Amino acid sequence: MAGSESLEDILKAIRAYFVSEQFNEYADAAAMQMVTHLFRDSGRTWRQAARENSKGRIIYEALQKEMQGPVGSQVRLLTKRNAEYIKSMPLHLAQEVNKKVLEESLKGTRASDIAEMIRKDFPHMTWVKANLIARTETSKTSTALTEARSEYIGAAWYVWNSSEDQRVRESHANMDGVLVRWSDPPSPEALVGERNYGTYPAGGTFNCRCFPSVLLDLDDVQWPARVFYGGSVQRMTRKQFERIM
Repeated sequence: MAGSESLEDILKAIRAYFVSEQFNEYADAAAMQMVTHLFRDSGRTWRQAARENSKGRIIYEALQKEMQGPVGSQVRLLTKRNAEYIKSMPLHLAQEVNKKVLEESLKGTRASDIAEMIRKDFPHMTWVKANLIARTETSKTSTALTEARSEYIGAAWYVWNSSEDQRVRESHANMDGVLVRWSDPPSPEALVGERNYGTYPAGGTFNCRCFPSVLLDLDDVQWPARVFYGGSVQRMTRKQFERIM
């Protein structure tokens, strides 16, 4: 866009870039990097669990085969989904450009000066949008990979972990340490009387820094424990929990 001299030239350049093969390749590569980075990191945590847990051999064998099974399918699905999010940036960027033009026009800024502002902001806006997508999708991607791995070895439950700091929303602080079945996600907001955003697992909603720890051994739980069951969080003994597993 270095040779663009007018607003129309810049807008044409933006539109051309976002329909180019170069941008499609960038989106696909960025999405793959995002997902495979999480895949490798979470794989390390599962190998650690394998060393420390009685199900170690099962977990190890599952990790060796997972890319040919459901986890591999999930990785490909997540990569495709995140690439589509990245490719949605043109709409958001166009809206920001239009907003900038309107604001500056109302201030009486000359068109040539507005064009220069947009020319300088364009790379920055693209980067900001990419980072925003990465932040909002990373926790969802990590949770989805953990769930796929759990299903593969038959681990039906996990422990909901919050980040345990002052930024944690009340509804998620309430879920900290709660045992949750993958197939029965809670609505954390509804449980504390807040606006309901639907049901989801740990790390499965906007701006969520929570994460699931797969429940592999009941000896790792401090009993009695808080359990999400039947639409509410209940305190159960180990024997009570074993009856609903």
